[in-house]
Amino acid sequence: MTAGKGVVHSERTPEHLRDKEKTFHGLQIWVALPKNMEQTEPTFTHIPASELPCWEQGGVKMKLIAGKAFGRKSPVPVYSPLYLLEIKNEEETELNVGSQLFGESALYILEGSIKTEGKIFGPNQLLVAQKSSLCRFILGKNSTVYLLGGEPFPEERFIYWNFVHSEKGQIEKAKKEWEEQNFPKIPGETEFVPLPKK
Repeated sequence: MTAGKGVVHSERTPEHLRDKEKTFHGLQIWVALPKNMEQTEPTFTHIPASELPCWEQGGVKMKLIAGKAFGRKSPVPVYSPLYLLEIKNEEETELNVGSQLFGESALYILEGSIKTEGKIFGPNQLLVAQKSSLCRFILGKNSTVYLLGGEPFPEERFIYWNFVHSEKGQIEKAKKEWEEQNFPKIPGETEFVPLPKK
């Protein structure tokens, strides 16, 4: 989903699944738009999982969810140079992937562990490197990690709740419009989420 100048959406469990026992996990990754696209029209594109590049390398399974890396390109629409990879393994493996990446990088550990510079990190931890060339680590047994990054923008980005922009004035405008309920309505939705107060 590309929010652009603003999008309203609803995340609901379908009625037929609400009373059933279920387990799932999801990652919500926000990527700022280039300055010249911040006010673009919102869009939504669904890409089937079967269309994402998947391969095995050095004893690990890799999936390129978005962007470009390892000589591959994901069909997920992106608007700046970036990458988002899922990495899974069964046996402890040393990975040195920095030469395949660029810009800044972050590593999120969903399950398992990684060891780097003599320290061990576990689930729900996020490691950040300003240089992707530093992406060298030991992946513990049965781990799932997400590696994301890309070239940083020259301008600073500001965030307030769900509003992100390079100009604070645009965020203030969005806050006012939200409080006055001027955003488009979602068919069938009657609940209004108040603007959080900081």
